[in-house]
Amino acid sequence: MSRRRRQDPFAEREARKYEHPIPSREFILAFLAERGEPLAPEEIAAGLKLEGDRDREALRRRLGAMERDGQLLRNRRGRYLLVNQADLVSGRVIGHPDGYGFLVPDEGGEDLFIPAREMAALLHGDRAVMHVAGVDRRGRRIGALAEVLERNTHKVVGRFFRESGVGFVVPDNKRIAQQVVVPPEHQGGAVHGQIVVVELIEQPSRRTQAIGRVAEVLGDHMAPGMEIEMAIHAHDLPAGWPGPVLEEAARFGDSVPQEAAAGRTDLRALPLVTIDGADARDFDDAVYCERRGQGWRLLVAIADVSWYVRPGTALDAEARSRGTSVYFPDRVIPMLPEALSNGLCSLNPEEDRLCMVAELSVDAEGAIRRSRFFEGLMRSHARLTYDAAAAILVTRDAALRRRHAALVPHLEALYELYGALRKARAARGAIDFDTTETRIEFGPDRRIERIVPLVRNDAHKLIEECMIAANVAAARFLLRHRIAALYRVHEGPNPDKLEDLRTFLAELGLRLGGRERPQARHFAQLLDKARGRPDEHLIQTVLLRSLSQAVYSPDNAGHFGLSLEAYTHFTSPIRRYPDLMVHRAIRHLLAGGEARAFEYTHADMVVLGDACSAAERRADEATRDAVTWLKCEFMMDKVGQSFDGTITGVTGFGVFVELDGIYVEGLVHITALGTDYFHYDPAHHRLTGERSGRVFRLADRVRVQVVRVDLDERRIDFELAEPVAAPAAARPGRGRARGARRRRRP
Repeated sequence: MSRRRRQDPFAEREARKYEHPIPSREFILAFLAERGEPLAPEEIAAGLKLEGDRDREALRRRLGAMERDGQLLRNRRGRYLLVNQADLVSGRVIGHPDGYGFLVPDEGGEDLFIPAREMAALLHGDRAVMHVAGVDRRGRRIGALAEVLERNTHKVVGRFFRESGVGFVVPDNKRIAQQVVVPPEHQGGAVHGQIVVVELIEQPSRRTQAIGRVAEVLGDHMAPGMEIEMAIHAHDLPAGWPGPVLEEAARFGDSVPQEAAAGRTDLRALPLVTIDGADARDFDDAVYCERRGQGWRLLVAIADVSWYVRPGTALDAEARSRGTSVYFPDRVIPMLPEALSNGLCSLNPEEDRLCMVAELSVDAEGAIRRSRFFEGLMRSHARLTYDAAAAILVTRDAALRRRHAALVPHLEALYELYGALRKARAARGAIDFDTTETRIEFGPDRRIERIVPLVRNDAHKLIEECMIAANVAAARFLLRHRIAALYRVHEGPNPDKLEDLRTFLAELGLRLGGRERPQARHFAQLLDKARGRPDEHLIQTVLLRSLSQAVYSPDNAGHFGLSLEAYTHFTSPIRRYPDLMVHRAIRHLLAGGEARAFEYTHADMVVLGDACSAAERRADEATRDAVTWLKCEFMMDKVGQSFDGTITGVTGFGVFVELDGIYVEGLVHITALGTDYFHYDPAHHRLTGERSGRVFRLADRVRVQVVRVDLDERRIDFELAEPVAAPAAARPGRGRARGARRRRRP
């Protein structure tokens, strides 16, 4: 190996990963930075002392991958340069329904605003390199397209239209504002108005629209189940299973392989139980608890997916691609094939299963004093539902207690432990928001019959606290051994949101403690002060919206909402890829491996964290799209009816209202608020009429009438059932003119 090659600090890692290693990405970047000028591939190879054809070909592929990942840019002369050398920014494009977009930089920092003229050549999700072309009047940096690094959209689902022989598809994903042109020879028998999947033949450019061909006709616009099919295709969710993946899953058979059980701690005699929802089919976790002096011994046994799903296999590649299971109202797209997710990995009752166990010693105050992890072999002694567990422990149902007499002492110890964990949660100041989740119930024709709230009982909260405790123990274990891993990171509010929040609270006579760096306990204290106030729901909503979204990252920054210094996801490897990665790290350490010898590096975890966070957002958006469609369908026969509701959102173009009892949200456009001119105050979440003085504020109660339902736009329009009366002293002319002008520009 040449002297320069030996200088690569990541040479050992590359040698472990590849049979014929070449310089690492980091070393190539450092070399280009040192030279300070664009270089041809041949010049890079010469500078790195790569002489053989095999090494030069490997370098060519690596440079191409680095270009796709936005680390390098290739200029028109075919020379490579660092992105920051050209004062360029690489990142992911986020489209907006109104035609413009934003570039989210790979390296973090302020987003770039992408005007509609630049977005004409881009689609939502593309990766691109842009240079800063200036600053707009709102102080936003404006991006100008330099190069498209990676196309994200290759298929589009939407509604097909034909006008004068010309076909086009309006994408269902509203972040894709461009239509796709479908020439006559590529329309594939699609009928006007049908839902289709089009495959892009040509990507859009500044001068031409995207061109596609109909790859599949999904069906008629209102067909049952169409909302899920559209969500799957619109968000490019992998719904089918490649043959090699199914073959690998089937190879394990129906029972635990003998070699997998060897050397594990045998827990089959221990009365571990699963407690889940009545409709659950995959059981990730089982629990057992017993009294130990003044505290408790808690075992949280988690399905050992990592034994079956190994790096480099087709199963692993597919799981990584999916990132998470996706839960629709009446259908699940699992991360793993059912042979594993509902079979061999699921902790089904009275069946031997492999597990990874977190054993925790918890004191009387609910603090974790000691913890250890080990590989086990278990048999679930019961599959309990949340309702059954609550009946045993809270209402003390005599029949259920007799039926599960052998388990009752352990369940009661678990319930006592839950009380201590809840007290510890309150003591450290974790935030508890009182939000309402709902479930859609279908009739025999798969039409919505009702939307009902989900009631969380003590059994839900008990399992939640046990899972949090296990996740905390896992995070501490990983940090202690300094191994590359993914943490669940939830940061506090950013300075801008914090300033708006304090302005809003001051008007209500409230104050958030913590000055410039409030902690979760300050939010919790404020929620306690708001409890019982008429505006309690308003205060809670504004506090919730001030917080950032949790992400996966190898850089532990704590979990703000739970008020924890370190947190990870360990308890759901059947349905979340980050949990599987945490299991792999723990398994590596339990086998005696050193942290530096782990096959994943910190850089690998950065990429994985971003991918898993994106997969989580994709799943949430797909589910939200399907649910919104179903709710629109549910409201179609209710046009003209009036309902009471609560304002859940205030914008410059109107207010969003959620209807009581049916949990459906719609918009009262500003033009339906009366003839007044309304001023939007984002800091105080309100619209105020200039002449009438009428205020519409977040959490206000209103009565509205359903006036329009648009399935294509997934939009429900309301108007006030009791319109705002114009003030008696209102003068014609200026006031109405300003109001009309405001209505033309919502």
